Amino acid sequence: MATYAVGDIQGCYDSFSRLLDHVAFDPGVDVLWVVGDVVNRGPKSLKVLRWMKDHQDCIVMVLGNHDLHLLAAGHGLREKRDRDTFKKTLKASDRDELLDWLRHRPFAHRQDGWLMVHAGLWPSWSIDDALACASEAEAMLRADDWTDALGATYRDSPSAWDPSLTGHERFSAIVHGLTQLRYVTPDGASTQGHLGPGWGDAGDAVPWFLAPGRPERKETLLFGHWSTLGLHMADGVVALDSGCVYGRHLTALRLDDRAVFQVPAAEE
Repeated sequence: MATYAVGDIQGCYDSFSRLLDHVAFDPGVDVLWVVGDVVNRGPKSLKVLRWMKDHQDCIVMVLGNHDLHLLAAGHGLREKRDRDTFKKTLKASDRDELLDWLRHRPFAHRQDGWLMVHAGLWPSWSIDDALACASEAEAMLRADDWTDALGATYRDSPSAWDPSLTGHERFSAIVHGLTQLRYVTPDGASTQGHLGPGWGDAGDAVPWFLAPGRPERKETLLFGHWSTLGLHMADGVVALDSGCVYGRHLTALRLDDRAVFQVPAAEE
C-alpha cells in the first residue's frame, strides 16, 4: 500500500491517466490525495471529475478555487469565463450528482504529519485554527442555503483574516485563505497580481509560508494552486502544482518516502 499526492489536474485527464500508470497506482490498495483544482482550463474536466467520484473510496480530495468556480457557474452564482472548459460537465446527464459530490469535499485534510489544502493558510493560523476554520466553511457549503455563502465570496472577499469576522464575510475569508492565497504583506493581508516564484520582485510581500510571526506548525503543509512556483519542496512545505495545464508536467509525491514522480503534459 502506498499513499500518493497529486498536483493540480485541471481537466488534464490524459496526463493524469499516464501519471497513475507511471506510479502503478492500484485503487484497491493505494490511496490518492488530490490538492484540488481537478477541473477547468484542461480539455477533459468531466472525465476527471467522474474518475474522482467513481474512486471516492481510495481518494482524499480538497476543494480548489476552480472547483468552487464550477459550483458557482453551475448554480448561476458567477458568469462563465472565456477560458472555462467545463461546458460538457454542466451539460452532462449526471451533472447534479457530480456537483453535489464536489460540494461535499473538504477544504483541508490532516493525517500522518501532513496537512493538505489547495492554496495556503493565513499567517496567524495554527494547524488547529486552519482545521477549525475549514470545518466551519465545509458546514456552510453543505447547508441548505449554501449558494448564499458561495455567492458572497465573489462579491466582496476580505483581503485579510480577522477572527472577529462573522457570517458570509468569515466564510469568504476562510475560503480565500485555503483556496487562493499566494503572497501576503508584512501585516498578513493577501496581495494579488504577482504570481511569479521570485519573491525578490514582489515588493515587501512574501509567500504565505514564509510570513514572519507565523505559529509553529509541526505538520508538513501540502498544497497546489501556484503553477509558477512549480514543484517546491522545503522545510515544512511541499507545493505540487507543476503547470500541467500549461504544457509542463503533472507531479505526484509518494508520502511514505517523499519520492517524486512526474509525467510531461499529454494534452494537445
